[in-house]
Amino acid sequence: MSVTSGPKTARRWFVNETPKGDLTDTTLALRDEPLRDLEAGEFLVRSIYLSLDATNRVWLSTFDHYMPPLLPGDPMRGFLVGEVIESRNEAFPTGSLAVGIHTWSDYFVTDGTDFSVYPGVDGLPLSDFFGVMTVAAPTAYHGLIEMAKPQPGETVVVTAAAGAVGALVGQMAKIAGCRVVGVAGGTDKCAYLVNELGFDAAVDYKSEPILEGLERACPDGIDVHFENVGGEALDAGLTLASQGARVIICGLISSYNNDVQDDGVKMIRNMIFRRIRMEGFVILDYLDQYPRYYEAILPWIAEGKLKYRLHVVDGIENALDALKLLYTGGNNGKLMVRIGDEAVRA
Repeated sequence: MSVTSGPKTARRWFVNETPKGDLTDTTLALRDEPLRDLEAGEFLVRSIYLSLDATNRVWLSTFDHYMPPLLPGDPMRGFLVGEVIESRNEAFPTGSLAVGIHTWSDYFVTDGTDFSVYPGVDGLPLSDFFGVMTVAAPTAYHGLIEMAKPQPGETVVVTAAAGAVGALVGQMAKIAGCRVVGVAGGTDKCAYLVNELGFDAAVDYKSEPILEGLERACPDGIDVHFENVGGEALDAGLTLASQGARVIICGLISSYNNDVQDDGVKMIRNMIFRRIRMEGFVILDYLDQYPRYYEAILPWIAEGKLKYRLHVVDGIENALDALKLLYTGGNNGKLMVRIGDEAVRA
């Protein structure tokens, strides 16, 4: 069966060169590619939103990580939501919305591997559900609630706290009855954490060393350290960790653009002296748990206990420039690219 009523070509981003350090204008290349015919079990998707996440830079690296690296000539991958406009797959009928991992494209053909049907949530726009519930909120919930298991009265520190994941981690810690300190860059972001999200304190790493700021903000030590940055931030958390502290490694964004993977951690000995448990995770390992996460998180959103901001960039042609914002702190909330209209065809 040919793709007859839909487009004949797609705009798709490809890896042009393996980056050495920061992403550049030549790291990826946008090309027109023909769309092939649908085979049995496949469907054609019109992309609506693309999620941009810190791990995108990891996928472009050649060091060992949790997925095959993207090499020159490979299509760039990411999380997308889109409308099924033609289908030979009963699980994804025409007119439904599909969420999953595929290429940075305005149209693509898939057999549904790594995809699910968008469930639809009353009162929550598609942009919000995709931006918050696809990666950020499940990541925050699993890392904090399932792994760290915060207890009322404990001190929780979150790095990159104004980011999509960090902001939700801090608010979930407040729901759990904890004292929460965020680390962020700039007075505006720190004020946002305290004044709008309810953090108890914030450390501006642009105005003082992280260790000095955390020493002042956490006089009784750190019980849970939720790490999104690495390097100096992680070392400060280990330095100030309380007995039996839990350190959750979600990301190490400070090192993603470095050719040499050096996270700068010096206080590893405190894992012995303070009996610290340090554990990392990748949310892709827990996709089967998403329905359970939704049951816990969506009521918090409906009740106004979880606030968030979306930073939406229009146009697939601007995806590379948008991605660069993640590694300079230039985004203001969950970063997404709006590729197509939300309206579903009749």
